[in-house]
Amino acid sequence: MSLPNDMIRLMRLIEFSDSAFPVGTFSFSNSLETASFEGIVYDKNTLHEFTQAQALQAAFSDGVAALHAFRAVQNNDYTAVTHIDRFLFNFKMNTEARLMNCRMGKKLGELTVRLFPGTIIDKWLNDIKSQVTPGMYPIGQGLVFAIAGIGEKELFCSHQYGVVNMVVSAALRCVKVSHYDTQEILFSLSDEVERLYQEVSSLSLEDMNAFYPQLDILASLHEKGNMRMFMN
Repeated sequence: MSLPNDMIRLMRLIEFSDSAFPVGTFSFSNSLETASFEGIVYDKNTLHEFTQAQALQAAFSDGVAALHAFRAVQNNDYTAVTHIDRFLFNFKMNTEARLMNCRMGKKLGELTVRLFPGTIIDKWLNDIKSQVTPGMYPIGQGLVFAIAGIGEKELFCSHQYGVVNMVVSAALRCVKVSHYDTQEILFSLSDEVERLYQEVSSLSLEDMNAFYPQLDILASLHEKGNMRMFMN
């Protein structure tokens, strides 16, 4: 496959980062629903703090795994891809995070196998269906971006944008904030992406960390909660 030019790569980046990209991001709230119900997130400022925590946790876990999967594809090392996939699955502390990632990962595989037929995505999707590998979403992102000829910095930006946008989009349905508020939060948190990339880009899988116990507690409460606008 020939490498795309800069404009094509930019168009692919926009497409794969779009909130309308049909992988199911709108179905999950990353525990925001419970945080809102419990009165932890209730306005623009508390939403900003919550979203920032989600982005930071994701950068040092999912973001690291996505970068390693990207590099494994570039090295034609599929064995490494499945190892990273299982490592990230086992790394997740709560069932909801594993379920969300696996559902979105499989959806990403089913969609992009049509865009990039005859590539490593075919094998990855078949292994997901055969339960050989879990199919975590960040791993799929790494595969897709490598095959599309998009760089790893752009991959990390897209990953972080997806996490933040998922939360602020969900907030419009369960927190008293406006579209103006959510876009200001998204704009503000974009300033942190370069610093986060510099911090995580050299980390090994064993260096991954996500010590935000409040987020895992909220996720566990959401699994058994009675309120339901989003999947658990």
